[in-house]
Amino acid sequence: MGPMRQHRSIFLSAGVPDPSAKHFMGEGDTAAISALVSALLFVALGRRPIVWGGHPAITPMIWAYAEALDVDYGRWVTLYQSEFFKDDFPEENARFGNVIVTEAAKGDRERSLEIMRRRMLSESSFEAAVFAGGMGGIFDEYRLVTELAAQATILPIVSTGGAAAMLGAEIKASDDLSAELDYVALLFNRLAIDPNEPRGGTEGLFSF
Repeated sequence: MGPMRQHRSIFLSAGVPDPSAKHFMGEGDTAAISALVSALLFVALGRRPIVWGGHPAITPMIWAYAEALDVDYGRWVTLYQSEFFKDDFPEENARFGNVIVTEAAKGDRERSLEIMRRRMLSESSFEAAVFAGGMGGIFDEYRLVTELAAQATILPIVSTGGAAAMLGAEIKASDDLSAELDYVALLFNRLAIDPNEPRGGTEGLFSF
């Protein structure tokens, strides 16, 4: 069995804030959110499993990045979605076989999200949780990380704005999470990943 199976996952909590949404918690820096997600993929994709709850603006970026790096997206990224939002799923969701659809609470958006997040954060073992941009869901996911994945390192990337900036202020994030704009260097350091570590490619994770 390959050594990659031993690695714990990285949880990504990211979204582009929508000022018209009731869960809005401040402007996000769209370019910074995109840069942070790109940096995380460059640093970790094919080296650590990545788990997250999806965001329509970001999901396509992840599978395109996996293709560019020749990493098996369906094996290294696990995407959780609530059945409550099934009408809004990107068509690509069906293509990769890596989407876990959780039960919806009929007519109850918040309860449906809670069910999804609890499964998402209890079905993997996490070494880190990275927060970027986002709205009220960032805080909901942070609270569940502290409950269900308490061993995970909490990394709110303050410069991406939105709820991640507020979370960074609330937990008094260290200076590097506030000031470091070289996200690649920041994530290599904070996730303790060696830049020379090979990527799993299309075999890696479950190779024998």
